[in-house]
Amino acid sequence: MVFFRFGESNVNDEHMQRLYLELTSLENRGITIWLEGAKSSSQDVASQLCVQEESTYMRDYIFDEGVLKEVHFDKIRKDLP
Repeated sequence: MVFFRFGESNVNDEHMQRLYLELTSLENRGITIWLEGAKSSSQDVASQLCVQEESTYMRDYIFDEGVLKEVHFDKIRKDLP
């Protein structure tokens, strides 16, 4: 699992571009991208993650017989007392 935290500093276009290129590369290899439980795209995920201020996302890699098939991004929700 990989965690992403946005909003601690200004997220710039360079960060969004790097994330987009990374996810596009995965999609080009046939790996599906998911955001909050729904099938998504590299562009939508990069945009959403860079727009969501003060949010933390967990990246989860889904393998089938040792082959990467999906990458899921889920927002970490903090339970309030």
